Amino acid sequence: MRVASVLHDGAHKVGVVVGDPADRVHLLDTTVTMLDLLRSGTLLDAGRDALAAPAVALDDVRLLAPLEPPTVRDFVAFEEHVEGMRKLAGIPEAWYDAPTFYFSNPYATLGPADDVPVPPGCGVLDFELEIGAVIGRTGCDVAPGEGWAHVAGLTILNDWSARDLQAAEMQVGLGPAKGKDTATTLGPWLVTADEFAPDGEGFVDLALTAAVNGEVVGEDRLAHMGWPFGDLVAYASRGTEVRPGDVLGSGTCGHGGCLGELWGRGVTHAERPPLAPGDVVTLTAEGIGTLSSRVVPGAAPTPIPRARPRPRVSGVPPQTLSVRNATPSTAPPENR
Repeated sequence: MRVASVLHDGAHKVGVVVGDPADRVHLLDTTVTMLDLLRSGTLLDAGRDALAAPAVALDDVRLLAPLEPPTVRDFVAFEEHVEGMRKLAGIPEAWYDAPTFYFSNPYATLGPADDVPVPPGCGVLDFELEIGAVIGRTGCDVAPGEGWAHVAGLTILNDWSARDLQAAEMQVGLGPAKGKDTATTLGPWLVTADEFAPDGEGFVDLALTAAVNGEVVGEDRLAHMGWPFGDLVAYASRGTEVRPGDVLGSGTCGHGGCLGELWGRGVTHAERPPLAPGDVVTLTAEGIGTLSSRVVPGAAPTPIPRARPRPRVSGVPPQTLSVRNATPSTAPPENR
């Protein structure tokens, strides 16, 4: 079942998308949200109720992000992606020990119809083709074999990345921060978990394709993940909870799931330039659908002053201790 959040006649609605290709949506006659349905455990029942309602043309609604997630954990579960991003320097042994993730910004969630602004100060914008698993049932310290049972469905996730900002801030040993803070696109809808058949090890095998301005730049399969989604749920819930609406990103697929991987494998910026305003990124996942987004200009960055150096008492000449009364440097900021 393809469950979508849409804007129709000025109202937010949840409905079930039908047609091959998708061309109609049956809308619930209520303002309930996808997150409401997930938290109440009534998503499938509501979908069946929606199918009894008249359909409207998909072109007559605006597709929104399937939900506003309370949290977004983004994993790095594809070995080929790690290898490419590290410029063939080898994969850290620690990568194999556990499915590492970072917390992304749920306030940056965009939908299928939303343009994507270039992050402030970014000169090297990239996309990332991922699949997001949406949690449908609360769990704590979930066993790996039981993790898939906590997944309500899958959606496409584009983890937009400001590679230059990301590289600079991660030199501090934290992050990513502003390198991943402006946009995460979800959509075009949520396909419920009952539509997928994990194999004996728990992997879901779907064909994945990424294109820029109509040209295919990457192709992979979801089954090439190093861990299945059940393991990601188990690790995410270790010592804490996963709750309905939480999104767990698979991490970027390999074989051109982002431009950064291509650059890491020797493709130059001249051959495959960073994304710029006007570019359209189209991500397709078998069994889910297609998510297409246009890049647009973003806001200029608001300058943040460099940190004030803190004087050290031990071993520091007395004349350097009074930063407050020190003569300002006339050197250019980049040389300070």
